[in-house]
Amino acid sequence: VSTQSTGMPEHLGLADLVEEVHVGGGNKVVSITGCQSTARTCSILVQGSNKLITEEADRSIHDALCVIRCLVKNKNMIAGGGAPETELSIKLSQYAATLSGIESHCIKAFAESLEIIPFTLAENAGLSPINIVTELRNRHSLGEVYAGINVKKSCITNITEENVLQPLLVSISAISLASETVRAILKIDDIVNTR
Repeated sequence: VSTQSTGMPEHLGLADLVEEVHVGGGNKVVSITGCQSTARTCSILVQGSNKLITEEADRSIHDALCVIRCLVKNKNMIAGGGAPETELSIKLSQYAATLSGIESHCIKAFAESLEIIPFTLAENAGLSPINIVTELRNRHSLGEVYAGINVKKSCITNITEENVLQPLLVSISAISLASETVRAILKIDDIVNTR
């Protein structure tokens, strides 16, 4: 509806109560409750003691909503804890060993770059990233494809038994965007003939 005069009854909603509510610190919001429409919407009010805390809460809510959006688009889940990235890194390294020339170097570098995800996860959990990633790589080499970083126990475990899962679309998006970025950089500098 662009103007009041073009509004039709079907454009309007019904609510039991519309009121101005004081939420602390002299702030006020308009609260609409008892909506009778079939739309499933809500508002989230974020407050904090300072701007930094409020912005961090906003980022956390945004991240959670992005995960939900990914699950709505694609319901498939995979192991978390750096397990898929480690497994993919090992498989790509094995594939790179079968090639020669610059393609081999590119695939090997890409495989190594995937290890930054478990490395960062270990670092953020306060663990020794070098030791954890080395152990994780060894466990995957032994065939433990679901071995991942268990942040709560500060060790490597079968991450699916701990119900640490992530949406498949999150990993696909991250790897695809990273790959496209690298391709663009290599193409600009004419380092590798990108296909």
